[in-house]
Amino acid sequence: MISIFILFAIIIVYLINNMTNSLCIQKEIPEERQPKVFRTINILVTILLLSSYVEILYT
Repeated sequence: MISIFILFAIIIVYLINNMTNSLCIQKEIPEERQPKVFRTINILVTILLLSSYVEILYT
């Protein structure tokens, strides 16, 4: 089960990063702010994935 969830998580992070890149291009976010945007979104997605894994694990 953990291997399926890890594969799922990798796909989700990849897709979210692609959407974040599209957002940065569309909203013309300056290059110096883009790493902060990516870092914030990646941290929030990681928290979401970890909490969903814990919920699946204990239900």
